[in-house]
Amino acid sequence: MALLYDAVLRPSKSELIAAWAPTQTWFVGDVGAEVERVASFRFDDPDGGVGIETILVRFGTGPLLQIPLTYRGAPLEGGENELVGTMSHSVLGDRWVYDATGDPVYLAAVAAAALTGAQQADQFTQGNGELIPVAPTATVRGSGTPGTPVPERAATIHTVSTAGTTIATAGALRVTVVRVLDGTSARALATDAATVLGTWVEQSQPQLLLTVGVSPD
Repeated sequence: MALLYDAVLRPSKSELIAAWAPTQTWFVGDVGAEVERVASFRFDDPDGGVGIETILVRFGTGPLLQIPLTYRGAPLEGGENELVGTMSHSVLGDRWVYDATGDPVYLAAVAAAALTGAQQADQFTQGNGELIPVAPTATVRGSGTPGTPVPERAATIHTVSTAGTTIATAGALRVTVVRVLDGTSARALATDAATVLGTWVEQSQPQLLLTVGVSPD
């Protein structure tokens, strides 16, 4: 379950993405154009300490981009290269925002979804002491089978970004995130690995979002 707060963010998520994404090797779009947010979804951190959100955005007339982020209440040790920026959250205080592909909590969450066939987290707001469901703007699901073992989190993560994808290797896990959602990267990733697929208002047919492979012992 993801609890959404009625909060003021300074800077906003879109402002952080607008400054950071064009500096990345996988970026495609109109630099300087307004960021259009198309959809988003979340996964759960079982320990409850890290927010995990993927935002689908477009810069001007460019293709749709997948931007997975994690939100932390303190800096991620060794995560300097993954830092997108910091923001002030009017409810939670200072937040450190990271490129999630370099965050072990995100990799564990998407690996669990892909390998066990789980969906994104249900979202709620709080009002009058009750939890109020929030309709999703995207629906995602893993291809795997419930009960499939998920490797433990690895302390060291190695990421490589190319045109269209980011590959994160952490111990036995190899997670490939499709950054540019125009179909080109997805076709290049035809594989028998576990996957996470998604649909949203612009995308009625399931789109490949990421793959998860597990190295044998």
